[in-house]
Amino acid sequence: MNDKLYIVMPAYNEEANIEEIVRQWHPVVEKVSSDSRLVIFNDGSKDSTWKKMMQLKDQYAQFIPVTKPNSGHGATCIFAYNYAINENAEYIFQTDSDGQTNPEEFWQFWDKRDEYNFIIGARKKRKDGFGRIVVSKVLKLMILLIFGERVNDCNTPFRLMNAQKLRPILDIIPERFFLSNVAISMLVVKRKESYLWLPISFKPRQGGTNSINFKRIIKIGYKAIADFYTVKRNIRQSGLNKHRNERKKITFAYHFRDLYHYPTGYHKKS
Repeated sequence: MNDKLYIVMPAYNEEANIEEIVRQWHPVVEKVSSDSRLVIFNDGSKDSTWKKMMQLKDQYAQFIPVTKPNSGHGATCIFAYNYAINENAEYIFQTDSDGQTNPEEFWQFWDKRDEYNFIIGARKKRKDGFGRIVVSKVLKLMILLIFGERVNDCNTPFRLMNAQKLRPILDIIPERFFLSNVAISMLVVKRKESYLWLPISFKPRQGGTNSINFKRIIKIGYKAIADFYTVKRNIRQSGLNKHRNERKKITFAYHFRDLYHYPTGYHKKS
């Protein structure tokens, strides 16, 4: 295999899981190619997540730890996707760092990368709590009502994406969008991209605390409505099918240099 894959993960207060996550997922990028990378983005954690990530970087040659100010899961995913695109990744795979997904299920996605540009997991028999299941069902209904699209499991943190096909979709989504993966799923369907949903297992959180509660569900709902209408406005303004030729690399490089920190010399790893 010669494809350049970047596995990207946001991490917030994952000190209980981060070591096992790197141990489980690093062999995947090793097997794909020598220039593939596992990149975990510490989203301003208040615990020892970043300290542990830095301790792991010397043990795993193709692991890159990155830290950044807290901006939430959705904005961190967008930052991660732009990061991978600017590193010339051919494929981007996103999952979370809480241990709920299974690395062995990655390969059924990878085997279909030449057939589909977007391959997204559909969680079966979810074990991550009633609150999160409710959130997913509400989001699915919102997408149908606001965008007129029926989307399967829209917020799954287990997705393999062709980087060049993802690029124009990111142009439509605001950088600090709260539910970026939901918006990507909807736009993939709306744009009639080549996509496939594949069943995956979804385990209980392996450590740490589940942050979803009833009060937060209500807050997510209100925020989602506002964000979705922003995307709907952007779709109209862009004509949906008008793609920009280049990402804003200068702006990205500026923010990356001044706001985000990474181990010196990581570009030299091969």
